Amino acid sequence: MKKKKPKDEEDIGIEEAFRSLGKFFSWLEGRISPSSEFREHMDKSRVEFLKGIRVLIDKRINDLEKRQPKKAEKKATRVRVE
Repeated sequence: MKKKKPKDEEDIGIEEAFRSLGKFFSWLEGRISPSSEFREHMDKSRVEFLKGIRVLIDKRINDLEKRQPKKAEKKATRVRVE
């Protein structure tokens, strides 16, 4: 019999993970003063997080493009005219 993980250890889907992350940032924004040094660091970390996601997306795009067969390039053929 398979042992069930506790609720907090269960695998979550990507949608739920991003939704939770968004809720966390929204929660933080409501509790931190605009001039806070912590808020400045959080803004920078959010940008870095998004740049990291961009790297993952770019890698996935490259992997998918490599799978597609390349179209044969059209080559010019020299024709002798008499």
